[in-house]
Amino acid sequence: MPAPEPSTLAAVPFHFWSFTFFVFGCIVGSFLNVCIHRMPLGQSIVSPPSHCPHCQYQIPGYLNIPLVTWLWLRGKCANCAAPISARYFAVELLTGLTFLACWLRFGEKGFPSPIIYCVLLAGFIVATFIDFEHFIIPDEITIGGIAVGVVLSGLFPEIHYGEKAADGLKAAALGAVVGAGLVYGILRLGKLLFGQHRIELPENSVITFTENELLLPTGPVTYEELFYRKSDTVAFRAARLEMVDRCYWDAEVRLSPAKLRVGNDEFDPATVHHMEAVTSSLSLPREAMGFGDVKFMAAIGAFLGWPAVLFSLMVSAFIGSVVGVTLIVCKRREWSSRLPYGPYIALAAVIWLFGRGNIVAWLSGR
Repeated sequence: MPAPEPSTLAAVPFHFWSFTFFVFGCIVGSFLNVCIHRMPLGQSIVSPPSHCPHCQYQIPGYLNIPLVTWLWLRGKCANCAAPISARYFAVELLTGLTFLACWLRFGEKGFPSPIIYCVLLAGFIVATFIDFEHFIIPDEITIGGIAVGVVLSGLFPEIHYGEKAADGLKAAALGAVVGAGLVYGILRLGKLLFGQHRIELPENSVITFTENELLLPTGPVTYEELFYRKSDTVAFRAARLEMVDRCYWDAEVRLSPAKLRVGNDEFDPATVHHMEAVTSSLSLPREAMGFGDVKFMAAIGAFLGWPAVLFSLMVSAFIGSVVGVTLIVCKRREWSSRLPYGPYIALAAVIWLFGRGNIVAWLSGR
């Protein structure tokens, strides 16, 4: 059956498409919930099918209706009655409203622009929820976002106000380079200015060094986030430290990309695949942003261009400052030091996306 002509689609009442975008957004939101849950765990987002995380009950299609099912079952599993997080309902509703907003804002220009921006905002939703919970933004979102942004910019250069594929590709490439370059520069400058910072932990906390990350009571930190220079060092005094073949008591520990020192002994970190320590504090290299934010900003630049990068950088810093000060005033200083930066960048980019016409006019004094 041949696809309908664009003129036929355009003849359908505008708000029929409003309803369609909302419903489709809720369906996509159900899939985004799978991504949010599985991506940080390194699990496939395709297999196995949707199931209850408590009893592994495979959810049949008639019990997998976005929004409706969660309300009907009152946020519980149909099989074991275990509670299902309200996040699932919230993500489905947020995605539906986001898709609806894209259509209402950009639908008069045709179908490509709102659909492309729906793809971008779906990525923002996944990145935001994962970053809040795990303090990471998966490469599937960042690097994948760069690739998708460049391809779509070439196919639909109008999202960068261009007419030819070359215009779109040039704008996307420039946006990605400016986005990555600016944030990486800030990251390196932050490393130089802020150096180390000390983290106080509950007494006798257990911290674990795996092959890829440091597991703290507050959550995992990847070595990619910790080590940018050869001189970056994690330092602490271990009441007890256990390696695969030996154990230390009351030892000073210093770990850098090139060397692990425990007391008077030195090791090649590449040969130490697992290490567990008991400590009450440790000193970590401090950065202004994480490397995930570098890639995330590059993806935003690929979709929205370099002006969006500059705007998002400035406005996200303002948003972060407001949130940090508010938490300190509310006597939640410890929360302010653990908040991820990715959601601020995403929010700033959304402000640019929906308000860039007015923003550009305001900045140019028109």
